[in-house]
Amino acid sequence: MKKLIILLVMAGALAYGALNYHFILMDNTVKVLKKEKLTHQDTFVNARGEKKFILLLKPSLVKAGIKDVIYKAGDSIK
Repeated sequence: MKKLIILLVMAGALAYGALNYHFILMDNTVKVLKKEKLTHQDTFVNARGEKKFILLLKPSLVKAGIKDVIYKAGDSIK
């Protein structure tokens, strides 16, 4: 029983920690950006293919720096 409680507390801590970051799946890699505030929205983001440019319409991702990530990935944004 103790092991189960410890495992649940550790899993909860990992989930809480993951809410502080945006995990962005790019074409070849996974990028991690720090969020401005703790939310569950846009924690895991798919940015493969043409979806990258739609992400520029989400204010939370723009504040976190998605434009720089897309630029460094090799896609030009004007």
